[in-house]
Amino acid sequence: MKEPLVPVIPMSHTAHIRSHRKPRRSATSSIAVRAGVAGGVLSLAAAGASASASAAEPVTQTIELPTLTADMSAQVAQSAAATQQAAANYELRAERDAAAAKAATEAKKDLAEAKKKAEAKKKAAEAARKAAAERANRSTERATLSASASASASTSTSVSAPASGSVATVIAFLKAQVGDAYVMGATGPNAWDCSSLVQAAYKQVGVDLPRVSQDQSMAGTDVSLSNLQVGDILYWGGKGSAYHVGVYIGDGQYLDAANPSKGVVIQDLSGYPADGAVRVL
Repeated sequence: MKEPLVPVIPMSHTAHIRSHRKPRRSATSSIAVRAGVAGGVLSLAAAGASASASAAEPVTQTIELPTLTADMSAQVAQSAAATQQAAANYELRAERDAAAAKAATEAKKDLAEAKKKAEAKKKAAEAARKAAAERANRSTERATLSASASASASTSTSVSAPASGSVATVIAFLKAQVGDAYVMGATGPNAWDCSSLVQAAYKQVGVDLPRVSQDQSMAGTDVSLSNLQVGDILYWGGKGSAYHVGVYIGDGQYLDAANPSKGVVIQDLSGYPADGAVRVL
């Protein structure tokens, strides 16, 4: 069998020179080039589509919260406990401060009250001392007046008309009682009612007067209020039914055991005019 004839292709006259030969491009290389070009085109297309999609739909970023571990839970609990303790300590301190302020205010108030009471006691003690001194002075004056009255009575020849010095003795006795208390029914020596004081005053000079005001208004001789003399007995109310008596001491004044609020005092007759008067000296 004959072998096929292979056509003989004439070679270039420069084919035997290596540098003048054109490299042959293999089919595989051509395919790869074509595939690369096609891939690049597809990649560009995909990138463009992706960019368009990105521009059309915003991407939402999701942040994952940290998961509380056992250690973190313990730390949070400790922090909460510390905060509560701090709050409790602050509240306790505030309560203590308020209690201290209240105690200080109470102490200040108690101190002021104590000072006030001490001052009141001091004044009361001073008043008591003065009253005791006045009582002692009055007791001395009474003793002197009693002795003088006894002497006058022993030399007097008439009880109804004693010596002229008797009026002065009566007035001196009355003035020595100024400041004594008024007590209904009392007869001295430091408390009187109106009629007991008048009775005791005239008894100093030997004149015995009735005990009550009504009867004293009937004693002696009636005197006009426009013709009063020192030592005359004044009465308020009707004659024989008088409810109060005093003694005229001159210069429009009289002395009496007035009432519980005043005690034994000297007053102006113009302020409380009498209804009548009698003279027993």
